[in-house]
This record gives sequence, C-alpha cells and structure tokens, in this order.
Amino acid sequence: MFLYQLLNFFFVASKKEEDAEYDLSLYKRGDLLEVPRTLFTHFGIYLGDNRVAHLIPDILPVITKNKSAIAKMVTNNRLLLGVITKVASVRVDSVVDFAYGSEILVNHMDKVCSQPALDGDEVARRAEKLQGSVTYSLLWYNCEHYVMYCRYGMAISYQTYQFCTTVRKIVFSRMSAYLTALCGAGTMLYLGCVTPLTVLLTLVISFTIWMAA
Repeated sequence: MFLYQLLNFFFVASKKEEDAEYDLSLYKRGDLLEVPRTLFTHFGIYLGDNRVAHLIPDILPVITKNKSAIAKMVTNNRLLLGVITKVASVRVDSVVDFAYGSEILVNHMDKVCSQPALDGDEVARRAEKLQGSVTYSLLWYNCEHYVMYCRYGMAISYQTYQFCTTVRKIVFSRMSAYLTALCGAGTMLYLGCVTPLTVLLTLVISFTIWMAA
C-alpha cells in the first residue's frame, strides 16, 4: 500500500500541464525546444510527429520496473530526485509531456551559440541515436549538453558556465578570504588548539582564496 501511494505521489501532474495545448505546426524536425523547469531551463530536440527527445533525470526506474509507469510524464518530484541520485535517460515524449505546461521557446540557442546549427535531419538523427540510459551530471552532462551536441556538434552548457561563474564569485572573493581567516582564528581560540600547524593551515587557505579572488 505504501509503495502504491509513493508511486502515485510521483505521477501527480497539475491541471495546468494536462490542459496545455501546443501548435505542432510551429516545430520542425531538428528544432531545439526549451522550457522553464524547476530551477533551470529544460531542453529537447523535436523529432516530428509530436515527439521530443530529451535527456531527463528520473528516480522512478530505481523504484519500479513498470515500463508503462516510467513512460508517463516525468513530474518535478521525479526529476529532482533523479538529479540527486544521478539517474537519467534520453527518452522520447510528446510535446505536452516534455513542456510540462510551460511556454516553449524554439531555437533560441541559435542566437547565443556562435556555432551554426546542423541540418535538421542530422540533428534529429543524433538525438535518436543517443536514446537510453546515460550517466547524468548536473554540471558536466545535463539536458543542455545533450541538445547542444545534437544541434551544434559541441556538448556545452551555458547554464553550467553561469552557475559556476556565480559560485566562483561568491566563494573566491576577498570577503570569503576575510571570513575564512576570522572563522579559523575563532575556531582555534575556542577549541584551544592554537599551534603552528593550525595557524599555518588557516593562513594558507585564506591566502589561496585571496589570490583566487
């Protein structure tokens, strides 16, 4: 009974997603589609005939072998837990299931990427060829890496770059160096472990952050 309730929790999709409608005539084979999903943008490749290939994390294959259940729309709960457990696959879904009720942008990355897009059939062929389970990494191989390789021939992620740049600005800043030195000194005094080794370690860490800032 518990397992049944757990699976139902993962299958829940809001009324917004169920009622969403999309004009399929706007999409061509090989188009790159993107939609807002959780904290990031989700990407897919349109294959034609209301089919979208996309790399998406999903916890459900770890819980059940029921193929019909796994084939249902991946909810945000399933997606987020899939990110944590690094379980993902390249799968083909309908436009409605892919978009999850959000507005779809078409080939927006063409304006961002300096590399010209490949022929639509080649893009779709690449997308179809990579179907199946993949080793997922939020930073090093996510849905954006997948579509960028399919459409432009290079597996990069602008979202990852922006995220890492933001983290670097926060971690490797002069303020972080000051706080590291103060926290280190405060910890040594509180624990009564002021030794040449602990002082040296605190200074080295603070200096490294300072120089990287």
